[in-house]
Amino acid sequence: MAESTNEARTGLPAWRVSPLAHLAERMRDAAVTGARGVTLAEWPFVGMVNVRVDPASAAATRIEKTLGAPLPREHGGTTTSGGYTAFWLGPDEWLVLSQAEVGPVVDELREALATDPGSVVDVSANRTTLELSGPAARQVLEKGCPLDLHPRVFGPGRAVSTTVGPIAVLLWQVDDGPTYRLLPRSSFADYLARWLIDAMSEYRGPELP
Repeated sequence: MAESTNEARTGLPAWRVSPLAHLAERMRDAAVTGARGVTLAEWPFVGMVNVRVDPASAAATRIEKTLGAPLPREHGGTTTSGGYTAFWLGPDEWLVLSQAEVGPVVDELREALATDPGSVVDVSANRTTLELSGPAARQVLEKGCPLDLHPRVFGPGRAVSTTVGPIAVLLWQVDDGPTYRLLPRSSFADYLARWLIDAMSEYRGPELP
């Protein structure tokens, strides 16, 4: 997995502290290798923009042109183009993740919305991102997630609002590694990270017959 430290990944100054910076070492130490391997890391300061617009409007078409991809139209849908990924949150609501600095992205999307009904809001500080990956990642999530995560039902490119343990998250499966990204509210991220670390600990030992 690529380096996820603040400056290396985002170029942001080191004094900006992410919601889970204090657990970075514990998450690294919790990693399990081998056939039952699983790792956990924070991807801090991902740019996030909440977009609300009538999907049938001209404004939605302009926003899609700005993003370079259609806004997903169904529950669980995602679309990715260049440095943007859009998640369906509701019939007229999406969350857009940006690899680029979020300020200019917000400006471009607001320009696309123009004076039409809707909103474009920078919500980057609202959530952080946890990446859970490895052969045992699905089994770890299944300890506390009510969704059916079997590959025949939930696979790469799917993202839904659910809970893991008692924490509400946006759960996104990135690939069939499997790799998942979990987007909790920043104020609940500490609890979720500790819950996942505890759930991962089982896989350090041998598999029971």
